[in-house]
Amino acid sequence: MPLAEADLRPRRQGFAPRSAERLLADLSEEVGTLDPASPEARAVVLGHMRRTLAEARTAAEADLASTGRGTRCAMALCLAEDEIIRAIHAFAVHRVYPAATPSGAEAIALAAVGGYGRGTLAPGSDIDLLFILPNKQTPWGEKVTEYILYMLWDLGQKVGHAVRSVDDCMRMAKADMTVRTATLEARYLTGDRGLFEQLVTRFETEIVARTGPEFIAAKMAEREERHRQMGNTRYVVEPNVKDGKGGLRDLNTLFWIGKYFYRVKTSAELVDKGVLSVDEYRLFQRAEDFLWAIRCNLHFLTGRADEKLTFDVQPDLARRLGFADRAGMLGVERLMKRYFLVAKDVGDLTRIFCTSLEFNHAKDMDLLGRALSPFRRGRQKIKGETAFVIDSGRLNIAEPGVFEADPVNLVKCFHIAGQLDLLFHPDAIKQITRSLRLINGNLRADKRANAYFLSILTHPTSVERILRAMNESGVLGKFVPEFGKIVALMQFNMYHHYTVDEHLIRAVGVMAEIANGGLRDELPLTHELLPHLSDVRLLYVALFLHDIAKGRPDDHSEAGERIARRFCPRIGLSPAETDTVAWLVRHHLLMSEVAQARDIQDPETARAFADIVQSPQRLALLMILTACDIRAVGPGVWTGWKGSLLRALYFATEPLLSGGHSQVTQRDRIEAAKSVLKGALGKWEPEEIEAYLGRHYDHYWLRAEPELQIEHARMIRQADRAEEAFAGTIRIQAFEGITEVSFYTPDHPRLLSLIAGACTMCEASIIGAQIFGTRDGRAVDTFRLRRAFTSDEDEKVRATRIIDTVKQLLQGRRQILIDLGKESRHNRRLKPFSLPADVLVSNALSEKFTVIEVSGLDRTGLLHQLTREIADLNLTIGSAHIGTYGEKAVDVFYVTDLTGQKIVSKTRQKKIRDALLAVFARRGGEDKAPKVANG
Repeated sequence: MPLAEADLRPRRQGFAPRSAERLLADLSEEVGTLDPASPEARAVVLGHMRRTLAEARTAAEADLASTGRGTRCAMALCLAEDEIIRAIHAFAVHRVYPAATPSGAEAIALAAVGGYGRGTLAPGSDIDLLFILPNKQTPWGEKVTEYILYMLWDLGQKVGHAVRSVDDCMRMAKADMTVRTATLEARYLTGDRGLFEQLVTRFETEIVARTGPEFIAAKMAEREERHRQMGNTRYVVEPNVKDGKGGLRDLNTLFWIGKYFYRVKTSAELVDKGVLSVDEYRLFQRAEDFLWAIRCNLHFLTGRADEKLTFDVQPDLARRLGFADRAGMLGVERLMKRYFLVAKDVGDLTRIFCTSLEFNHAKDMDLLGRALSPFRRGRQKIKGETAFVIDSGRLNIAEPGVFEADPVNLVKCFHIAGQLDLLFHPDAIKQITRSLRLINGNLRADKRANAYFLSILTHPTSVERILRAMNESGVLGKFVPEFGKIVALMQFNMYHHYTVDEHLIRAVGVMAEIANGGLRDELPLTHELLPHLSDVRLLYVALFLHDIAKGRPDDHSEAGERIARRFCPRIGLSPAETDTVAWLVRHHLLMSEVAQARDIQDPETARAFADIVQSPQRLALLMILTACDIRAVGPGVWTGWKGSLLRALYFATEPLLSGGHSQVTQRDRIEAAKSVLKGALGKWEPEEIEAYLGRHYDHYWLRAEPELQIEHARMIRQADRAEEAFAGTIRIQAFEGITEVSFYTPDHPRLLSLIAGACTMCEASIIGAQIFGTRDGRAVDTFRLRRAFTSDEDEKVRATRIIDTVKQLLQGRRQILIDLGKESRHNRRLKPFSLPADVLVSNALSEKFTVIEVSGLDRTGLLHQLTREIADLNLTIGSAHIGTYGEKAVDVFYVTDLTGQKIVSKTRQKKIRDALLAVFARRGGEDKAPKVANG
């Protein structure tokens, strides 16, 4: 907490470091008769200060471990720094460069500014110093300044410093908001106190007194830009404890504004000013103490000034802070849930603080009103409404007691705010927060309250904003207790970018954006399907519920279905509507799993999927829900490639559900594909076309897309004419976000493994592969790579490098290292995760192929190792579907034996499972015991 009395607290609590006077006495004794200005004496001083700093940090870390008090640790580290700097300054002034007859021009004052000026430091924090001069720098002052700075630098500290006269400070503070903020927090350390007091007096009278609105506007703009750069949400799973939304910088901003506008010296004085209540101030203290505990432990843990809670440090941080595994949650998940709840508290304080400024002071300061958010003065009635009014352009309660008189108003107020597109008045926010106790079983069962909630949930123009407001206020978690259980819940994995509650709200928001006409280019099929749905409301409800059972020991889809069957009748849905929503929640992952992990061109895939879906209406609903769900996972998770897979599965399944599948036989499909290719190859001689068509097996025409068939034909013709044994071609698919690389070469048992290794060597991520053999013994393989560059030309350069690498590997001019990718950055990032390896061998998923599904902890080079093992098992891969979900790899291979038959022997199936599980075990024993499954 930025308090003026920060110097006193650690002393009273019994762990203050040695004072500057004691340090100076010890230095004098150690230096003895040495010339204080000599290198030998300087080495003595440096060694003594290095030990002093190390002792202070060790003591602070020990105290933090025993008490958990983050603010106290930060204050102790700051006090230790104060005493060290004071001692170094005193030694420089009195022993190294004593001035016999110092003049007024040789005065100098040292002030702590910026974060250091607030009286708190993390172990890796910068030391921001201001050297204040009466006028220009003198030779004596320059020597003293250099001695102090070089001593601190040699101690290994990051020092930010400025050397200015008081006039310079005033001029720069007027022109530069960063300098002004640093000066606002200036704290006297040592030297000429008169100079420091002169700076403070002039700063307050010449700048602060006249520029309050300007300062507030700048700080709020800085805050908004900082939040924008951090993703504009506090619920990212790797948050920045200092600069992220809900972090320490937000609390600092509140205090800066309070100190500047209300002229307070401590945050406690904001209570006296009526800005914060006593309870809110205590919340401020608790939030700051927790965030400082996180930040200091993080710095101690990593040994550097890390501010981001990355996955690799979260487990160790949880152990340091005493968060153990409990009640089905990992200790790291419990820590992060606490973090997000604290970040939410910081957001609540920010909202209260800013609205208090706006409504209490903007009437006298027009600029301040514009800086925060414009509004209209005065009260305005709402037609047909007695409990609420529009107050200064915001929704407010008409009189005290409206919630006690009718608790339904706690839900109704959000309904009105959404319908009228209003923000909440600060008085209304306070009353809502203080009335949460009124949300009980009776209110949850009230038909009016539930009707209001269903209206909120299905109102596309405001649903995301209102749901987030309900969540921030605490109403949503109380009104829907199942939702309350997943508020601030983080899943410790690399796939999900947000907490579960934030993901659900964003998923509903994506649906609303589609309903409002947005995302037409990204989600074209959803816009085609939406007008034909009988009830769009069901999608909003299903999206709100689809992950609501996360964090439970049982399967969240099954548990979510049970919740949906209880919740939907409560909000007024019919039995048929309830059944549809429950089915969507139960199967919300199905379409994504099938599209990304199955061969969509295999007729059995669509048939099996259609057996579960059973109706065109459910297929359309599931298609839209799946798109919204994936898009809400996080930035970059939804890609055009995933969209194309979902569309392909939809179009393969829809005829089976609408009765059109019986009209087209497999032979018809093959002949139709050949006819399309003939048309595209119109300039070829008829004999050449017929010869080419005869080179491919039937399954090629069923599984390869028409565009890909054309690309293959041109590549093969060109290679044959040039009498080249090897050829490669590249196709950039910008909308799908992928690059296709195709190869034409004599077939080779390890070909897929070699190509996978080449992709790893060129740092390319494979997301799919189609493997075909021709009747004359050639391989025609296409690999789909995740796009890495914005420029098509850069993509082509990388793809060309892969083709060249594959050619060199086939010719024996290059080799793949055994430890391929072992030291990659990706593997280091995966270190904190542990997943059981799983291998499924099934003959029920395809008519022609045995399907091998392998899942476990991802790593660089895994696909190369798996495909090499499959080759060693004498299996032929027909197609491969490569999926990565954060730290989890899910790779699916459609295989036959060397004679083209399925693997039916149980003994051989077990051998396959054991061999592939062994690939995961080679990681070094870090994986949990694997499990196996029979198909």
